[in-house]
Amino acid sequence: MKNMLKGLGAALCVAWPLLAQAPAGAATPAVAGAADQALVQRGAYLAQLGDCAACHTAPKGKPFAGGLPMNTPMGRIYVTNITPDAQTGIGGYTEADFARALREGVAKDGHNLYPAMPYPSYAKVNDDDVKALYAFFMHGVAPVQQANRESDIKWPLNMRWPLMFWNMAFLQKGAYRDKPGKDVAWNRGAYLVQGLGHCGSCHTPRGVAFQESALDESGSAFLSGALLDGWFASNLTGEHNSGLGRWSDEDLRTFLKTGANRHASAFGAMTSVINNSTQALSDQDVAAVSAYLKSLPPVGGNGAAVYTYDPQATKVSLDRPANDAGARVYTAYCMHCHGVDGRGFAPMLAPLAGNPNVLAKDASSLINVTLNGTGDLVINGVPSPFPMPGFAAVLDDKQIADVLSFVRAGWNNGAPAVGAAEVAKLRQSTQAGR
Repeated sequence: MKNMLKGLGAALCVAWPLLAQAPAGAATPAVAGAADQALVQRGAYLAQLGDCAACHTAPKGKPFAGGLPMNTPMGRIYVTNITPDAQTGIGGYTEADFARALREGVAKDGHNLYPAMPYPSYAKVNDDDVKALYAFFMHGVAPVQQANRESDIKWPLNMRWPLMFWNMAFLQKGAYRDKPGKDVAWNRGAYLVQGLGHCGSCHTPRGVAFQESALDESGSAFLSGALLDGWFASNLTGEHNSGLGRWSDEDLRTFLKTGANRHASAFGAMTSVINNSTQALSDQDVAAVSAYLKSLPPVGGNGAAVYTYDPQATKVSLDRPANDAGARVYTAYCMHCHGVDGRGFAPMLAPLAGNPNVLAKDASSLINVTLNGTGDLVINGVPSPFPMPGFAAVLDDKQIADVLSFVRAGWNNGAPAVGAAEVAKLRQSTQAGR
């Protein structure tokens, strides 16, 4: 939720679905009669909930034909073709094969999938939804003959059999079961967030084996925020500064449908989540997701009091920018969009005062978005008119550190300063290959 998105844990998080290719020459499974179009349509909706297109459709590529590269510390992997092509896609998968790949991370030929495919979350998907997804991928997706590409991971790190033991330790099998004492909306929201939405894949910290530290609200680390691929996936608990504690139900529903509200705007991997997934949710499902997330108790934060806006000290600095390096950069490059008062012009231009991403202890997202900008939010086919530009070619590491330190201290934000070395590190990792 989400995205909005590292280490090996990041690679495991950012990835989304990663089904394996069918063996060459596999026959398309026989299907009795014409596909139930209502089932196919329902599967299409569920595929949007799972954001399958985000990983399985490469830029300018054909839908679900794979080929998108993903970087891991061990090397680059390439997502696979999940169209119903019999030779290069999953056309040879039976429904049972599909269900096993989706919920257990095991391909038709028996090899283990990398947990970049979030099957620990998809394990919670119920049988009816698996059936609908299978109908969609077999009858609602055009087959594309496009061979899958081998990963760049070198031997012996490319061996997959150790994943059997990873699954034994961390995969919890069994579809989601309604929690007693919770209403219908809460349980529906929990099912979507924990299952197809796989929000924890990005927003939950990873353990020493790169497993999610918690898979549901019974674990205190669940959805408390995590670093992935140069972004910090936000805290989605009720924490009042860096989390959702100051967001109303309407704020959260607006963000899921449009990617922006009075508090923040989507960036990083969350842009793709908004574009391809959450904006398509029904009003009922958006309300359910919001009800569940708003029920989570606060976790994380730095112990500070609830944020209150105070412009005075920052106004003095902006009145005399020659005395403050960060204020000089802000005045020249940031103020026209984000305002002298730091409140921006929400939801079109994000506020910086009180923004949860500004208040987070980890400044990775702020550094990354300043260096590289944001992708376009596209809502109902209309791109956002004011995407954040990147300043990597304009500002050096010290200038970016100065302005972000100014922003994190400004308007009573009270967040830690940013160092030039942090900026240099992210510049190197995010600019590689551009």
